[in-house]
Amino acid sequence: MTIKHKDELFNINITKPDKALKSAIKDRWDTIAKPLDSLGEFENIFMKIGAASGNVRVEIAPAYLVEMCADNGIVEEGVSQCGSYVTGVVAEKMGMGKSLSFIAAAAENISAVAVDVGIDGDTPAGVKKRKVRYGTRNFAKEPALTEEEVIKAISVGIEEAGEISEMGGKILLTGEMGIGNTTTSSAVSSAILGYPADKLTGRGAGLSDSALQKKIRIIDEAIERYGLLEIVDKKERAFKALQCVGGLDIAGLCGLCIGGAVYGIPVILDGLIAQTAALCAESILPGVKDYLVSSHIGKERGTKLISDALGLFTVIDAELALGEGSGAVMLYSMLKVVDVIYKTGAGFDEMGVAKYERFE
Repeated sequence: MTIKHKDELFNINITKPDKALKSAIKDRWDTIAKPLDSLGEFENIFMKIGAASGNVRVEIAPAYLVEMCADNGIVEEGVSQCGSYVTGVVAEKMGMGKSLSFIAAAAENISAVAVDVGIDGDTPAGVKKRKVRYGTRNFAKEPALTEEEVIKAISVGIEEAGEISEMGGKILLTGEMGIGNTTTSSAVSSAILGYPADKLTGRGAGLSDSALQKKIRIIDEAIERYGLLEIVDKKERAFKALQCVGGLDIAGLCGLCIGGAVYGIPVILDGLIAQTAALCAESILPGVKDYLVSSHIGKERGTKLISDALGLFTVIDAELALGEGSGAVMLYSMLKVVDVIYKTGAGFDEMGVAKYERFE
């Protein structure tokens, strides 16, 4: 599915997952010889994954990690401790299968692909070239993207989901690489949620107190400059936030979340950048969140607020800040354990014990 105009994007149909499938999966959990609901939120996550994919068996393999790589012009303002060249360096390691997230994904039998949606330089070997432009513009001076560029980046994500669906993928994991993208993510989420930037803005890869305050000021000033809080319509505000203060990696992941909903593939979100992309996707197309699973609350201030806004239970709370899909991979590892219990756990008859009764 390729989107060429904003109206096409806004009118994509998101099918509501089948509640009957959730009930059937719950019934399966209740036949396993264990106290009722004793796997807590993991049982609910499996219900959600099964309903989203339309399969009571709840298939979580094959899994695909999609890394959206892009540079951000706002780095010119000194909002990151790292130079923008690091984006290309890490993307190159991804293309070689040697980045931290690719190593972790390989250990869990997750297929990983890095996508150049906006690296400010040549596309490294082994990285998929879907470049919309060579990095965004500096949003402290002008809008980061044009409307057409936002549409193109979102389409990249939707198309990636479609290709993975054709290959038989059962679950998507989100990853990203882009120096400066905690700034763009905090700006976009602040604009959508209407919170002051200091509520959602953290130190990224590591900023001094003064640099953090500068980062917050730049975000607040940009949100005011572009009049983002004055836009009442949720779809329009989210889209305009992506355009004015967003990033190509966020837009690409927004498309991946939308694509997951369109093609019936559940999506495991990573940290702040992926959660911001999910917030954009749900704001533009309500119902996308029914296909999303949140992996972790990270060090960045916004992760908890965004998860709460989306109504998503977040499993891991361990001060993660690596990004690149690492938290999503960690959650997937945990889901593999749950999968074994769901598919092979002994029933009450086999164990020779009485079944627990559910009292509502």
